[in-house]
Amino acid sequence: MTDTARATIQTYFGAFNAGDTQGMIACLSEDVAHHVNEGKVRTGKPAFTEFCDHMSRSYRENLTDMVIFTATDDTRGAAEFIVNGTYLQTDPGLPEARGQTYRLPAGSFFSLQDGKITRIVTYYNLADWIAQVSA
Repeated sequence: MTDTARATIQTYFGAFNAGDTQGMIACLSEDVAHHVNEGKVRTGKPAFTEFCDHMSRSYRENLTDMVIFTATDDTRGAAEFIVNGTYLQTDPGLPEARGQTYRLPAGSFFSLQDGKITRIVTYYNLADWIAQVSA
């Protein structure tokens, strides 16, 4: 076991917290499958970049209390964390943004090959988020 998966996932989330989209993209395979909570699967780095650009306009987030789990063969990983965020710009179909803050438990699952992330699946409780930003 080389623990390449753990290092890749740590690098990915470190880039996320730094607001470094290019650093996140460097961790991905060209044909990455990005499964977002309550959304369709986006395939490839260009689709992932577009998603990140949208998220950066609408949300400012920092992840804390990170716990990373990996398979011994470096092909799978998971992370549990807390999303600490601010809702900056109204996302279509969601409550109006007024700078509300939120704190939300979440998790991500990863598939990896040759040290690159090939699949990302992220889950959080959307109803909890809506309740927090609607209060």
